[in-house]
Amino acid sequence: MSSSTSTKGIWKVITASSIGTLIEWYDFYIFGSLATVIASQFFPKTNPTAALLSTLATFAAGFIVRPFGALVFGRLGDLIGRKYTFLLTLILMGGSTFAIGCIPSYDSIGFIAPILVLLLRLIQGLALGGEYGGAATYVAEHAPDNRRGYFTSWIQTTATLGLFISLGVILLTRHWLDNDAAKSIAKFNDWGWRIPFLLSIVLVIISVYIRMKMKESPLFSKLKIEGKTSTNPLKESFAHKANLKMVLLALFGATMGQGVVWYTGQFYAQSFIENVCKVDFEQSRTILIWAILFATPFFVVFGGWSDKIGRKWIMLAGMFLAIISYRPLFNQLLQLSDMNNKIEIEALRQIKSNYTILPNNIDTLRKTTIKHFFEDKDILAETKIDTLYNDVAKKTIKPAVTISKTLNSSIYWQMVFIVFILILYVTMVYGPIAAFLVELFPTKIRYTSMSLPYHIGNGVFGGLTPFIATLLTTIYTSDKLVGLYYPIIVSILCLVIGALYISSKMNIANKN
Repeated sequence: MSSSTSTKGIWKVITASSIGTLIEWYDFYIFGSLATVIASQFFPKTNPTAALLSTLATFAAGFIVRPFGALVFGRLGDLIGRKYTFLLTLILMGGSTFAIGCIPSYDSIGFIAPILVLLLRLIQGLALGGEYGGAATYVAEHAPDNRRGYFTSWIQTTATLGLFISLGVILLTRHWLDNDAAKSIAKFNDWGWRIPFLLSIVLVIISVYIRMKMKESPLFSKLKIEGKTSTNPLKESFAHKANLKMVLLALFGATMGQGVVWYTGQFYAQSFIENVCKVDFEQSRTILIWAILFATPFFVVFGGWSDKIGRKWIMLAGMFLAIISYRPLFNQLLQLSDMNNKIEIEALRQIKSNYTILPNNIDTLRKTTIKHFFEDKDILAETKIDTLYNDVAKKTIKPAVTISKTLNSSIYWQMVFIVFILILYVTMVYGPIAAFLVELFPTKIRYTSMSLPYHIGNGVFGGLTPFIATLLTTIYTSDKLVGLYYPIIVSILCLVIGALYISSKMNIANKN
């Protein structure tokens, strides 16, 4: 496709591709957005930290299998076409998400519950491994060369918007369940969390209908008519030295660093605010929602800019900024939520260290709210909830204590700004990446070749970020920022390899 090619119909292509991809990201990320709730539903409640880590590990498992999905569905996409392949991935993703919403809790069926969740999570990962490469390739093969970065950047917004919608649906569901905050939280944690999962089936049906009306990519159709499609995409992608070199450079010089920046700036940021800063459930999510809303247009800004100055240095600049500023920015989040620097003015009730509880008195909750004030006289409420677990006999136990902090307006918006900066880095590394990957590989093996490095970089290196970072904070408890060493080290490696070995002119040969 030449640079003079008309863009007529390109917005229909982008819309059809983006809606389906957005829904797949929504399905995939709804799990991570509800990690703490899922931990209490599908894992033993006696050790909340272990349950959260188990949930994050299950979340990460979906990422780990994404490269296998890239191989399976990438091969299909290069053999039979882009359209029908990512139509199949959409159905698999939506069906798995709906099924997770139907699984009985750990209290009902025991260890079968987390096993079923893990299996469905693996299916989600396989499906997503085939979805992104197909959608990005499909849009890129409809776009003119000189605007490929701009048009594919619209696809890039879908990952963040999928997270945005998942957070929005969660909060709307909680408010819909009951006007009383305490009752709505109890209902949501009990059964309301299932609604966002079940809702996905409606979204999938709509997207399948839209995608059924799509036509095949013009470049792939041309290859098919000429009989030049690949007969063995896997062999041509990874057995040929020149193409394998491109795959490895794409992984270690671009997508590896891009993946950790993406998941640190959004998923680990949310996890850090909720679990380390101990900010209220709703506020921790609305902080991310506002930051996403303000930052999302920059995907298109940097994607379009990459058409003019090149993809490489925009992505590497995003990694560099992340490396030098992650610890200061996350430390600022920690300082903003630090109660030790505030003056306590009211203690409504003190938490006792031990309680004697009777048989079958399960999940007893006791709350203590301590209020603090700031120089501007705004009040911040710090609520401690101690949970008691017992279903056997009368005994005395020490409760598990959860702290939740409600931020005042000033601190809230400061946190929004910090997370906005984190997501701005995401837009720099992610906005140009689709065009960058598409242009590295020839059309007949493009789906397979670009999907694998993308999903290893994002699925393995990026997807493991919340789990590894949270795990590090439980091992090295004296440093609450220790989890950031993982994305920083990975970004440094990627920055060095990308700067030294990826040529800005590398993409020219395979633009068509």
